Amino acid sequence: MAEPPQPDSFPESSRERDAGASFVLESKGQWWHAGYHLTTAIVGPMILTLPYAFRGLGWVAGISCLTVMGMVSFYSYYLMALVLDFCEKDGRRHIRFRELAADVLGSGWMFYFVILIQTAINTGITIGTILLAGQCLEIMYAAVSPQGSMELWEFIAIVTAVMVVLAQMPSFHSLRHINLVSLVLCFGYTFLVVAACIYAGMSKNAPARDYSLESATSDRVYSAFTSISIIAAIFGIGILPEIQATLLPPASGKMLKGLLMCYSVIVVTNYSVSVSGYFVFGNKSSSNIIQNFMPDNGPDLAPTWILGGAAVCVLFQLFAIGLVYSQVAFEVMEKKSADASEGMFAMRNLIPRIILRSLYMGFCGFVAAMLPFFGDISGVVGAIGFIPLDFILPMLLYNMTYRPSKSSVTYWINMAIMVVFTGVGLLGAFSCVRQLVLDVEMAGTADEQFTDIAAVVTSAAFPGDM
Repeated sequence: MAEPPQPDSFPESSRERDAGASFVLESKGQWWHAGYHLTTAIVGPMILTLPYAFRGLGWVAGISCLTVMGMVSFYSYYLMALVLDFCEKDGRRHIRFRELAADVLGSGWMFYFVILIQTAINTGITIGTILLAGQCLEIMYAAVSPQGSMELWEFIAIVTAVMVVLAQMPSFHSLRHINLVSLVLCFGYTFLVVAACIYAGMSKNAPARDYSLESATSDRVYSAFTSISIIAAIFGIGILPEIQATLLPPASGKMLKGLLMCYSVIVVTNYSVSVSGYFVFGNKSSSNIIQNFMPDNGPDLAPTWILGGAAVCVLFQLFAIGLVYSQVAFEVMEKKSADASEGMFAMRNLIPRIILRSLYMGFCGFVAAMLPFFGDISGVVGAIGFIPLDFILPMLLYNMTYRPSKSSVTYWINMAIMVVFTGVGLLGAFSCVRQLVLDVEMAGTADEQFTDIAAVVTSAAFPGDM
């Protein structure tokens, strides 16, 4: 790595007067807490799409892409942590992605560019978790009361009410225990899915395995870029500076430990699900591997208790994911509405917090109820947002901060990654949009994926009613 030059002096803003920093992004965490937050933000139910992503790439390209994307994302996050560490040592501890980008790049428009993309990603994920959980409740209700009159919007309202309560946890750091449980849950559904794959692969009803790619060259290219976009989105996070902000200062070096912890989980979960799922189902892998265990014709390919257990783990983790990705919105609201000179739980701050966070969750629930097809486009929005924030900006920030020589390997690696991922982002977005237009009702949409997960939960809880 290049040695950083001495930057111009920059006055550190006072955290004591910034309620968003003092309350929501309070810096009390240890490196393992950052590991919990990172794991919840990165390792989510979307890893169940990895066997499907392998369909468009095959064994060699699939494993290679998964490995390269993991290495590049780790490298990218490590570079961003170095930039944050450097700024902190210089008296400019940045706790917000938008402020880091605006400061290092010296452009005010970067502030608004980053916050726009962060808002789209974070709000979209929150809406998605509410919608998908509501659909699960609806299916469970239909199993218990087939003639019931409740509709989807009512279940979304129930989920929204739960999220309103959970959202009152005052700081990102206060989510550390929930995110530890989330880490355990991701291991839970990973191991259960792998067990289901082993069971299905050894059963007499095991599907025929075919790993061939599409015959038409154009279709193969489009599928490959769609798969690459899926894998890139799986490794996306978009809020690393906000996670690093929760660390007890000095934060230098702690984020690397958190990243190593997170990527240890990623290696186990991602490779386990992708390899086992693609090995058993090949190019018939569904966009949610759990669907493959429930064929339209014939018996389930794995015991109900295994599939139900995996589904329950997924559903509970959705709440943790929604909370993590709401923290940027909460920090923005708190910065504008709270008085940092008074306590976090003073009535002057508590009442606005309850009102604003309730309104935010209510808005997300309202959008989820009004746009039940939201899951169809959230993947495209996520792919378009994650690539610039996680695979392009960190390289640019490092080059601008440390100014490595243009003849150095580091400089050209960073430039190559920026160029390649700019192209991947554009082509991947086009491929994803094309896929949605061609196959709007494909079982791979987020709504249908988790509707099937909810069906598994229902069959596990109410086997006599299915």
